[in-house]
Amino acid sequence: MERLFELEPEPEALRRIELGANHEEQHQELMLTDILNAFFTNPLRPAYGEGFRVQGSGVRKETKPVDYTRFEGGLKEAGNAGGFCFDNELPRHRVWLEPFSLANRLVTCAEFAEFMADGGYRKPELWLSAGWDAVKAGGWRAPLYWTERDGAGKGGVQRDREWTVFTLRGELPLDELAAAPVSQVSFYEADAYARWAGRRLPTEFEWEAVAEGKPVEGNLLDSGRLTPAPAAELLQDENGAKHYYGDCWVWTSSAYLGYPGFRPLEGALGEYNGKFMSGQMVLRGGSCVTPAKHIRSSYRNFFSPETRWQFSGIRLAT
Repeated sequence: MERLFELEPEPEALRRIELGANHEEQHQELMLTDILNAFFTNPLRPAYGEGFRVQGSGVRKETKPVDYTRFEGGLKEAGNAGGFCFDNELPRHRVWLEPFSLANRLVTCAEFAEFMADGGYRKPELWLSAGWDAVKAGGWRAPLYWTERDGAGKGGVQRDREWTVFTLRGELPLDELAAAPVSQVSFYEADAYARWAGRRLPTEFEWEAVAEGKPVEGNLLDSGRLTPAPAAELLQDENGAKHYYGDCWVWTSSAYLGYPGFRPLEGALGEYNGKFMSGQMVLRGGSCVTPAKHIRSSYRNFFSPETRWQFSGIRLAT
């Protein structure tokens, strides 16, 4: 590559190199999600990295009730406004948004545990039809990396069963992660939780309208944490939100489709995004394993609605 740059390659070659480098960054993030999955299925459940523990380890941390910021909506522009982007972020176009409100933080593990305790995984009325099929087929009763174990009191006396959560930092008690955002949930689980809470998931354009122009700050790969962080440990913006980037990719209610006027790239590059615009849902905002330089307000991630192994979480809207 160094020799090629010395030869001053053609603009098309540079364009493809830039695309390839950004594509490689995506795979570096996916490697961490795959490592987590592989270590979880290993009977020894090894930790990827040691040394970073949530403050107040072993103590259930309380979280302030979620607040909602009101946005007036109106005619907005969506899509990439300049600089490198993938083809699915183009063309920039106008969208109309009705007034809406967005939660100032993500749903926490403790809050999702309340949904579970209330029988959330046993109530078909909370689920989309295909989601309920996934619950039954997969035997879902908790997020992917949650495991219920027998608790032990003083002197080895058994007490109530407790949940643990497997992370890149190893298996941790749910009490230790109670205030951290719930992660590794599917679109179906996010949608069911929102319905149970009397809320909804934001559209991708609502999220983008709020995040556009905001600095890319939050618990991203650069923090070195490798796990979602409690909101209390992050800085607030002028709307009281802790951040819009990092921790978990946010499921939106938007199907993954091309924007008005979208045209796939010519040749083999056209298969990069366009061929997947069927049966997928859009996620926004990056996660704790996304490099800060890789994410932007127009970035569109996408997965099928039953996907659970990604660092995906929930931000509610009304």
